[in-house]
Amino acid sequence: MNRESLPGGAIGVVGAGVMGAGIAQIAAQAGFSVILFDAAEGATGKAREGVAKQFARLCEKGRMTSAAAEESTHRIHPAPNLESLASAEIVIEAIAEKLEAKRELFAKLDKLVSSSCILATNTSSLSVTAIAAATSNPERVAGLHFFNPVPLMKVAEVITGARTAVETAERLAAFVERIGHAPVRAQDTPGFIVNHAGRGYSTEALKIVQENIAGTGTVDAVLREAAGFRLGPFELLDLTGLDVSHPVMESIYHQYYEEPRYRPSVISSQRLAAGLLGRKSGRGFYGYGPDGKLQQNARGESANASQPWKHPVWVSPGNPASRELIAAFLKNLGIEIETGNSPSAEAACIVTPEGEDVSTCVVRERLDGSRTLGLDTLTGCVGRLTLMMSPATTREIASEVAALLSRGGAPVSLIEDSAGFIVPRVLATIVNIGCDIVQQGICSPADLDRAVELGLGYPHGPLAWGEKLGSARVLKILQNMQSITGDPRYRPSPWLSRRAQLGVSLRASHAGA
Repeated sequence: MNRESLPGGAIGVVGAGVMGAGIAQIAAQAGFSVILFDAAEGATGKAREGVAKQFARLCEKGRMTSAAAEESTHRIHPAPNLESLASAEIVIEAIAEKLEAKRELFAKLDKLVSSSCILATNTSSLSVTAIAAATSNPERVAGLHFFNPVPLMKVAEVITGARTAVETAERLAAFVERIGHAPVRAQDTPGFIVNHAGRGYSTEALKIVQENIAGTGTVDAVLREAAGFRLGPFELLDLTGLDVSHPVMESIYHQYYEEPRYRPSVISSQRLAAGLLGRKSGRGFYGYGPDGKLQQNARGESANASQPWKHPVWVSPGNPASRELIAAFLKNLGIEIETGNSPSAEAACIVTPEGEDVSTCVVRERLDGSRTLGLDTLTGCVGRLTLMMSPATTREIASEVAALLSRGGAPVSLIEDSAGFIVPRVLATIVNIGCDIVQQGICSPADLDRAVELGLGYPHGPLAWGEKLGSARVLKILQNMQSITGDPRYRPSPWLSRRAQLGVSLRASHAGA
């Protein structure tokens, strides 16, 4: 098979579920003849009808002509048996995520198709190498991982197994480009790129809740409104379903031999056992009506901006840039900060820890813990603000400071003492895991950021985000979190540590790259 043969060649798809139907749809729309097979009786016909409806919707929106829709539908050919795929140039497997079932299928396909046919698995978490080992020619087997919904998620991971030929991966990448998606190349490792890089978002959020730092609604609101995520982690877990998400957390954790960075949470394990799966069960971290609409408020609490202010304000000079930022913010509210190196006896004290907790700052700076709070400045005090209390902080002063800050127009969330607030903990974890992915050579820096932006919908890829925040700042946050908690999950990746120290871009393998 050569690159020029692809546009006219037949594409085989095994499995006519949501993923298989989606792959068939985009391949047919790109001009490929698609042979679609499913062992379940009537499944292929139902899938074809579903694809035809999707084409009709595209016509209604003016994104496709009726003639093109009809032609594309006719390119999808339901197959009566597996032998019908013998003429295909690429066969893409999209059956249940069970290793033995996939190995059995590939062993059969290996004997049916031509020697030039590529066999690709759409697995999201299983070893491509293990699947390929069931064939007589593992060089022509690779992973081709699409994301749901396939037509909208414009990225596909091309995964190279231990014995996958370079030519196989190159031609699969050419096929992905031909159907209008972006190919990203990955080595065969647990989670590949996207599921691997996505570990930090949900697992760190679960740990924050498990530590009783903040509730799910607050965590979601802060990460949406301060960091720019489309969905909070708990909204996302409810959308995906814990029956899908938690097993993936455990699978990647165990496949990496209990690597602390990927440690799952007892919270999701217990909720899965209780059947609190999310939207599909009517209740997850939030409650949902029969129509699937959210019935609870996931926006988090807000302070009362009308509460009167009656204290002077002192901001720690320990971080000059943060002090200047907060001073400018308060000046716009008509509040001048105290400029001394220590606060007056009546001042509300604001510290700006980066990876530390308020308690540590109080002790180091010899402050009155009852009137000291931490303010997260990582994202420049834009969007929802986060104030952090120590165990000694009085609720009265915390409420008053929160009300003062909310006069700026943005909501303010109060959280308990934590090494790293909410946004810094989550973003530093995402950046750190991303750095370790490229440190391991799983993919290139460019493919990592592209895969995460397209596959997860994050505002930035991990490496781009690290540079936006400042790699040295991210390194400091991780080092402080590891020092205070003693948890190796926060140990910095060598990729991050070395580049932060040397001032080298996180997106470059070497300074001149």
